[in-house]
Formats: sequence, structure tokens, C-alpha cells
Amino acid sequence: MAHKKAAGTTKNGRDSNPRYLGIKLADGDTAQVGSIVVRQKGVNIMPGRNVKMGKDYTIFAVKDGKVKFGTKRKMSFDSKMEKKGIVSVI
Repeated sequence: MAHKKAAGTTKNGRDSNPRYLGIKLADGDTAQVGSIVVRQKGVNIMPGRNVKMGKDYTIFAVKDGKVKFGTKRKMSFDSKMEKKGIVSVI
């Protein structure tokens, strides 16, 4: 059997790396300064106390403590009330 393609090129011979999104520290886990709590695309979960959001919407801890998840009622841009997730380090 041949180990190389006989002729021509293929247009689908590449793939991108996965984005590894999701919650990295669960509720009650201990977070250190700079540890990533949530990696997300867009603002699905909002930052609370002692956490900040990076430019790619990554939420990371700015103080040591325990991770706490909760919800908050927030007005959307079209005047509808919606529940948003919120994460804090306490």
C-alpha cells in the first residue's frame, strides 16, 4: 500500500484545537490568587466579589478563598428580567 496520497491536494486536512471552556473550580473549592474559575465565550456567568473578568471573558480570582456560585436577576437590553449566574470568591 502507498503511504502517500497519489495526486492532488486535500482541502480538509487540518483541524483547530479545542477551546477548553467551562467551569474550572466548583462551588466550595478553594481558589488561589490568579487561578481561573470559569472559561467562557461571552458573559454567561458574571463576576462577583474578589474575581475579575479578562478580555476573553475568563473569570479569575484576585484573592484567596472559597468559590461561591449564585444567581442574580438582571435587566437585559430589551427590558426583560433574566437570571444570570454570578461567581464570587469568599
